[in-house]
Amino acid sequence: MTGPHGAGGGTGAATAHLPGPGRRLPVSTYRLQLGPDLTFADAEAQLPYLETLGVTDLYLSPVLQAAPGSTHGYDVVDHSRISDVLGGRASLESLAAAAHARGMGVVVDVVPNHMAVPTPVWHNRALWSLLKEGPDSPYARWFDADLDGADDGLLMPVLGSRIGDVLASGELTVDHAVVPGEEEAGEQPLLRYYEHVLPVRRGTEDLPLAELVERQFYRLAYWRVADEELNYRRFFDVDTLAAVRVEDPEVFDATHALLLELFDAGVIDAFRIDHPDGLADPHGYLRRLHDVTGGAWVAVEKILEGSEELPDDWPVAGTTGYDAAWRLHALHVDPGGAVPLAGLMQELTGDTTDLHRVVEESKRQIVSTSLYAEIHRLANLLADICHADIRLRDHTLRSLEDCVVELVVAFPRYRAYVVPGEDPPPTAERVLRDAAELARAHLEPDRHDTLDVVLELLLGREVGSAGRTGESARSDLVVRFQQVCGAVMAKGVEDTAYYRWTHLVSLCEVGGDPTRFGIDPDELHTWAAHVQSDWPATMTAGSTHDTKRGEDVRSRIGVLATCSQEWVALVHRLRAETADLRPGDLDGRTENLLWQTLAGTWTQDGPIPAERLTAYLLKAVREQKTWTTWTAQDETGEAAMTEYATALLTHPDVVAELTAWVDRTEAAVRRAVLGTKLLQLTVPGVADVYQGTEITRTSLVDPDNRRPVDFGALAETLSELDGGHAPAGLDEEKLWLTASALRLRRAHRDAFVGAGAGYQPLPTTSGHAVALARTDTTGPRVIAVATRLVDTGDLRALLDATVVLPEGRWRDVLSDAEHDGGPCRLGDLLGDSPVALLERR
Repeated sequence: MTGPHGAGGGTGAATAHLPGPGRRLPVSTYRLQLGPDLTFADAEAQLPYLETLGVTDLYLSPVLQAAPGSTHGYDVVDHSRISDVLGGRASLESLAAAAHARGMGVVVDVVPNHMAVPTPVWHNRALWSLLKEGPDSPYARWFDADLDGADDGLLMPVLGSRIGDVLASGELTVDHAVVPGEEEAGEQPLLRYYEHVLPVRRGTEDLPLAELVERQFYRLAYWRVADEELNYRRFFDVDTLAAVRVEDPEVFDATHALLLELFDAGVIDAFRIDHPDGLADPHGYLRRLHDVTGGAWVAVEKILEGSEELPDDWPVAGTTGYDAAWRLHALHVDPGGAVPLAGLMQELTGDTTDLHRVVEESKRQIVSTSLYAEIHRLANLLADICHADIRLRDHTLRSLEDCVVELVVAFPRYRAYVVPGEDPPPTAERVLRDAAELARAHLEPDRHDTLDVVLELLLGREVGSAGRTGESARSDLVVRFQQVCGAVMAKGVEDTAYYRWTHLVSLCEVGGDPTRFGIDPDELHTWAAHVQSDWPATMTAGSTHDTKRGEDVRSRIGVLATCSQEWVALVHRLRAETADLRPGDLDGRTENLLWQTLAGTWTQDGPIPAERLTAYLLKAVREQKTWTTWTAQDETGEAAMTEYATALLTHPDVVAELTAWVDRTEAAVRRAVLGTKLLQLTVPGVADVYQGTEITRTSLVDPDNRRPVDFGALAETLSELDGGHAPAGLDEEKLWLTASALRLRRAHRDAFVGAGAGYQPLPTTSGHAVALARTDTTGPRVIAVATRLVDTGDLRALLDATVVLPEGRWRDVLSDAEHDGGPCRLGDLLGDSPVALLERR
């Protein structure tokens, strides 16, 4: 029997993470991925539907002016303007006013870490000014670049071949044109390289071309130079996203002025912060934002690894919900499937069940290729520190670089939160020291002393000569090491290892923990009680714009673990039936990923279109980086793979087999889809619904998950359900469940958010059922019951199991059936549904 692990209303730490007085606390959010096909006006038109659905707050993707052609808004070019493509400031204000008139709030996504390096550059006036005026630019302090003493200036790796060849070919020319935004200056001299347009430094326009190029405040370079010599910090390894120094008060004020003006005016109510681990001082940034907003509700896109917890001193509501997403999926993954699926993986790929080895190999590849510039920069900074201190001078550049590589590879999280000049938190020190011990095993003995020096410097300790801990270079090292760790985790683990590891690919998710092949209800209750106690206003998510697969695709793939032996047999048959089509050199990891992707996206309507499947596979194998990459594509191999994948979609045996598989697993998929969604909408936190996921979707990684949503059809279907039409099929069941849960949250907000909300696990006599109650100060108000991991042989035992309902009379809002408190047979409670959602009468 499970339960109870009750958590009552928020006090102490929980109260510290609730919004300040008078600030809005969302009950639920609905993520809208704005763009040319979904403008502010389009969003405003959907408000009646979203209100009917039960949503309390809109959650908008970035709204500031982005680079030309942006499809997501994270490539901001101008912090002083609301996106023209989305409709501009007036249209945003109209959307907000219409939302507020319906009692709905507005949450906006903020990108504090970086700006776009657009084409042409003049779209980013701050960067254009820096390139044109160098150290005299009013924006010289904005960008996180190593320009002091850099004779070459800012590296601009935009050339298709080496600079000598470009100059000789005549591809680079001097032109004159009026620059948008600088019309008062008239025509200006410019450097043109195809679509790239760059400014010319004053006084150099009449020089011979080669000399003119050399005299600029920037260095034009071949694009491949970036990985080794880039001198500005990027967003991960994306050259077209340059980091800004938001830790500088002047930069913070300038980049946040418009958003804060709109917040103060009541247009914006709350914020989501993108990638805080990229910042020099995440805590300082969040503290400043908290202070200037009077404690607005703020969720941060913090990726927590495994059991890692959000720093308690961050003045935020919590995360954007990846920590909830992986646990809720893992709850529906059968641990009994681990061994059969591992055997299949080893058969196809040669991989053993050692994810740690795959992660280490992937991170090593990243630090030696796309992020080498960042590693080299750290090593040079260390070398400068050691050279400046006679007691440390004998630690060579190469030994320091070896130590940096091993530390970064061994570091298991995105970041250790060490602040220069402050004692490191015990958790940060422990994680760093543990990483150092792992690194030590990979270093020659004569490097161990160097490793000890590097570790103490990274902890901000006194090492070498006394009295030097406050030197700017040492502070810079502490910060930059942490920023590099996050980039290596993102690119090495999420964007490499998680595409290589194919044990059960639905576990390889942003913020996930693939080493955990399933969790049980007790673990979920323990985690949820902790969240309710310490982070009651955090966000819960099922799908986001960054997830590798949508929640329903993960559920369909997760079912493979429940029917693992049958799945292994099915893959063997499919391979035999298509052996004549399969390329002889098809990569085993790619093939295992392909079969699981087909299982995750094949529905009663058949497979997804070939163009969607092949686009996903091309992205996946290039991210995998074993036989083809983004920068060194194996065109022949890719063509063979996509041809094979396309042929599978219409192959008679494959169609028959996978159609039968869909029928065989229909009940298990239904249970996983509805159970996952119900729990995501009822466990502690602010529940987010990513656009369109109120019905089932076959979405894969971006940009596939940004496909347009037919809101009109959703509104029509919901209206029919509200009119008494019984849900027909899984799509309508999920829509009805989502609307019912969101409406209950809105009606009983005090049971879901705020200082008085509580969480109470309910006892069940089966591990195949999870039950919980949400309480306010008067007692239980809402009950959720979900079933899990039930195949045909377990169904009778499950239906005869019981759940103990709190006292009172309860109505299932999904079926309208009523039940009395006390022990209740699950078969009587559920009827023919895998879930129940009860409201106290």
